[in-house]
Amino acid sequence: MLRTYPKDLGGIDQEALSTCIDACVECAQACTACADACLSEDMVADLIKCIRTNLDCADLCDATARILSRHTGYDANLTRATLEACRTACASCASECELHEDMHEHCRICAEACRRCERACTELLQAL
Repeated sequence: MLRTYPKDLGGIDQEALSTCIDACVECAQACTACADACLSEDMVADLIKCIRTNLDCADLCDATARILSRHTGYDANLTRATLEACRTACASCASECELHEDMHEHCRICAEACRRCERACTELLQAL
């Protein structure tokens, strides 16, 4: 989709951008599914922080993917701030899910998606 944009993207690393968008979408889905799975666990009260962190991360990843997909009237400061917030949310969510990964497979899978997204945000920030 990036290649179809009718204007020049200003020399941005399109591979890093595409990777980051994909990682954000994947992470948002994993976090949403993990929060839902946590709600179905017998010990749901022990997973309240995990659920909250999942939902916050999903929202930030979704917003980041959407912002990164728009190029008209590009605001570099907003893009950097969004990437930083997404990276922070992913790190926080991954850390929380890692606390539960031995007991809950969905938390392990979610933590992996969060770490991939965290790395993709870092790489894109370095490329900007």
